[in-house]
Amino acid sequence: MTASVADLTAEVLAGSRGPSPADLDITSAFWLHHTTRLPGADVTYRNYYVLLRVGEVFGACSFESGELDPAYCADTSGRTLADVLSSNDPLPVRIAALDAYLAAVEPHHTAPYAEEVVLPAGTPDDRARARDAAVAGLLYVAEGTKVALIGVVNPLVDAIAARGGVCLPCDLNLRETASGLPVSRDMIEVVDAADAIVATGMTLSNGSFDVLLTRCREQSKPLAVYAQTGSAVARAFLGAGVTALSAEPFPFSQFSSRPSSLYRYRTDT
Repeated sequence: MTASVADLTAEVLAGSRGPSPADLDITSAFWLHHTTRLPGADVTYRNYYVLLRVGEVFGACSFESGELDPAYCADTSGRTLADVLSSNDPLPVRIAALDAYLAAVEPHHTAPYAEEVVLPAGTPDDRARARDAAVAGLLYVAEGTKVALIGVVNPLVDAIAARGGVCLPCDLNLRETASGLPVSRDMIEVVDAADAIVATGMTLSNGSFDVLLTRCREQSKPLAVYAQTGSAVARAFLGAGVTALSAEPFPFSQFSSRPSSLYRYRTDT
């Protein structure tokens, strides 16, 4: 069983996960700053992304404001994935490179065990609610089930409640959900209090994913991940701590009003 993201990176560099990453070149590197405020909301989401293209796929990783200078783009195109993965580059760049490698080896749209969910055309609110309902559909939530939500997205808070769950939100940047629930900053506190956990791929970019994975393994609690960040990285832990995954590869749903796809994965554990 792969224990951590560092172990997974070592496996990739050793060639045990597929072709050598030294043979895969990054053809483009770019940086995105994106903001969203849904109708009726009083919160503006501010998102920053590292994106690395390898062949037909993109590796993606979100990061916090000020964590990465956009100038990294000028020096990253043309490097190999092995070079980035074995470097001291900022963690978001290395996660994006790991994501690009694993997605290049097996793109989500060709994975035989992935369930494609097509999000309908519509407004940002329509598409966000469809996406978050698809994520919530990964959970088997009985009435009163306490669900830790690591990384708050308000439509997902609503989707958990609509299934009878009790949401325990945790986020470093919010103090209250749109529905008025207090938001904890202590991930361990909400995980320990929960029956099931839903976490964003942002846990990969801030280095908390390994802690979360270990805690869920130790307590035998189901962990569902919803990921734009590192969706192929999270997939590598299916059956090894991650029990379900909603993977949304780039280009993400918020960048279009037309139908787009995400891919759901489940395990039997």
